[in-house]
Amino acid sequence: MSQRTPAQAAELALLLEVAGTPKPGNVDRHRDLDDLRFEHFLAGAVGARPGLAAAAAGDPVGESFERAVAGMADQRGGNTQFGALLLLVPLVAATEGDGPPSRDAVERVLAETTVADAAAFYRAFDHVAVLVGEPPADAPDLDVRRGSDAVPDVEARGISLAAVMERSAPKDGVAAEWSNGFERTFASADRLAAGDGPILDRTADTFLALLADEPDSLVATKHGDDVARSVSERASTLLDAPRADVEAFADDLVKGGINPGTTADVTAAALYVALQRGVPV
Repeated sequence: MSQRTPAQAAELALLLEVAGTPKPGNVDRHRDLDDLRFEHFLAGAVGARPGLAAAAAGDPVGESFERAVAGMADQRGGNTQFGALLLLVPLVAATEGDGPPSRDAVERVLAETTVADAAAFYRAFDHVAVLVGEPPADAPDLDVRRGSDAVPDVEARGISLAAVMERSAPKDGVAAEWSNGFERTFASADRLAAGDGPILDRTADTFLALLADEPDSLVATKHGDDVARSVSERASTLLDAPRADVEAFADDLVKGGINPGTTADVTAAALYVALQRGVPV
């Protein structure tokens, strides 16, 4: 069993996620986007570690998340791993000892989130610009794009962070993980553990399988549901394809500005669970 702390394992998961290649549409060690580069993700992962360590030490989930995002944002690329941290922080908080978190433990952590956690989550949006969809029609005051300006309304509603995620789950893949007990995260950790070959190859394979399984919610937010479905359908045709075909798909998405970032977030979370289960690096 590795002697890494949970915070170190979570940082490593972020680093492995961005280093896997090809991950169609995303920054990886072979591809940069116009304004977002590989080194920004490396710096983001390192900067996030104090917040991850706070979660491991038992600090509140929201406070730990905001600290992780503030550290992540200390680079020139902008948002690199906001969604991944929203998954990793509760996973780290649910980790006991040197083993993996269980789904039951994660669900307990989520159920215990408070209004203060929700307020910290909103404050995290002050640190970095994040592309999100429109708020629920019945709650314009809960628009996360308001950042800390929305905190008084959050507090007035008495809404927990888990409840905020539940409202967003129908249109946001990260929030959906909060609402379904991290179903895709744990299933993908199984895939990583069962795979053969270098962990970075398994990372790319897992990313592609996740993209094929479900349209990416970030793509849907930015480009619409039809484009998200089309990207997912093309990914499904490439699961057993030669690497060169996947590389071409990756290049096409980058050229089109189509970034399946939610898929990358779930991949990072799955890597953390797999590392805690003893998958070697």
